[in-house]
Amino acid sequence: MTPEESSARHDLIPSPNSPEAQPTWVHIAHLVRTQGRHGELLADILTDFPEAFATRTAVFLASPKPGSQPQPATIEHHWLHKGRLVLKLQGIDSISAAEALRGFDVVIPRGQRMPLEDGSIYMDDLIGCALADAASPGAPVVGVVRSVAPQSETADLLVVEDAAGGEHLIPFAKAYLVGVDIAARRLTLRLPAGLLDINAPPSAEERATQTGESPLT
Repeated sequence: MTPEESSARHDLIPSPNSPEAQPTWVHIAHLVRTQGRHGELLADILTDFPEAFATRTAVFLASPKPGSQPQPATIEHHWLHKGRLVLKLQGIDSISAAEALRGFDVVIPRGQRMPLEDGSIYMDDLIGCALADAASPGAPVVGVVRSVAPQSETADLLVVEDAAGGEHLIPFAKAYLVGVDIAARRLTLRLPAGLLDINAPPSAEERATQTGESPLT
């Protein structure tokens, strides 16, 4: 698995009222502050493909205000600066105009993400997929992937909700992977014995022990 755009992993604008719905927008930069006197903006890079800014000019700006819709913008030019990105947007020619965009995100439609090598996937494509366990007879569905918790040194963790509302943290490790069918919204892993019990919700007896109450009360 190769890394995807970081924004595609966890910085998403989800479709409202539908956990399974695929996000419409992918965040690729966050505008931090003004940079220079002619409307330039300093931005945090939220993508694993910063080289794409060399050819990408048409983007959208997403306001931090809830309910607002991203608006189209054009990148005139850009350059890297101490691990960040400096952007000059068309029509933004003064410090005051740039200051008005502080806190906005630069986003693109999902369909415009960088193509990946064969066998690689974007982690956000797993959100909403049913996760099946090939280690159990019949490969029963464990639950639905609700989100992904990126890890810096280990495999990313899938946050999986089971039918009872319990939550499981399952490493998306290559050693566990059996298959992914994004079109069918299904992910199959071969989970080690006992992995699901690690994050299982406590039983009534366990809760009673923790609180010192009788399980019959």
